[in-house]
Amino acid sequence: MSRIGLKPIIVPAGVEVVIDDRNVTVKGPKGSLSVVFPDCVKMNREGEEIKLTVAHPGQKDEKALWGTFRALLQNMIVGVTVGFKKAMEINGIGYRVNISGNKLVLDLGYSHSIDFILPEGVSATVEKSILTLSSIDKQLVGETAARIRRLRPPEPYKGTGIKYVDEIIRRKAGKTGKAAA
Repeated sequence: MSRIGLKPIIVPAGVEVVIDDRNVTVKGPKGSLSVVFPDCVKMNREGEEIKLTVAHPGQKDEKALWGTFRALLQNMIVGVTVGFKKAMEINGIGYRVNISGNKLVLDLGYSHSIDFILPEGVSATVEKSILTLSSIDKQLVGETAARIRRLRPPEPYKGTGIKYVDEIIRRKAGKTGKAAA
């Protein structure tokens, strides 16, 4: 049995969940999201609760899909009500980021600046050296943050680069000079 799949999903007030065969659309104050569920995952709506089940609970792959799609549906409901944010810190001398429309202009120590176009549905704000991405789609925010981090990952010696705010970078000691004889 999937422990996550067994939990019912509570639909808050102001959120509309439309179940049309395998297609599920969630509409809320921040926008709408939709996903297509596989045939093996079944949904039952009872008032303000949605319960998910699978056709064959003995099959391992169906149990995995059960928990996965329950988490996807829960994230969609949270996204259209509250939204998701990912904060990133840019460390380094001369490292900076500017917003120009839907484009980020990143100066990351290279000989040129990098233009990063934000995908539709993701917005960004900058305060000093903190870049904050926000959207109603959790997967889109995480993927965009990972693509930005990949441009200049944090390095362990000086600690420069782009890292998540809550990420801890293990620092390494540099080379020590040879002792004079």
